[in-house]
Amino acid sequence: MARKARAVLVLHGPNLNLLGAREPGVYGRATLAEVDRAIRRHARGRGLRVECRQSNSEGQLIDWVQDAERRGFAGIVLNPGALTHYSIALRDAVASVRVPVVEVHLSNVHGREEFRRHSVIAPVARGQISGFGAASYLLGIDALLDR
Repeated sequence: MARKARAVLVLHGPNLNLLGAREPGVYGRATLAEVDRAIRRHARGRGLRVECRQSNSEGQLIDWVQDAERRGFAGIVLNPGALTHYSIALRDAVASVRVPVVEVHLSNVHGREEFRRHSVIAPVARGQISGFGAASYLLGIDALLDR
């Protein structure tokens, strides 16, 4: 991550607005607001500015990915939710930007249903982190810093 550009965009995809209530045995009991607070605290401790956004809309996520560099973000931490498995449009947006993107997931997608094990995003992302709950986002931020 460039020294002068110290801002990270964190994008939460579909259904992540339901964190804390949706399948807490899989996704944990923390709400999205609590996860975002932890992300902001972690980023501040590393001298970063972070902006967290959530959308259930594929098009909105694509617009945010495409606009990230123009808005001064040096990297993106992306949890595409279910779009991970089938959104070629989001995959193409990630492939088209120069800012690095780290794909993250709360649950271990490789230990779940077969359809969750395939990501169309991973081949065009810098890397993928999954299975560490909300800490997956924090690890994603650290991965951007270390690259």
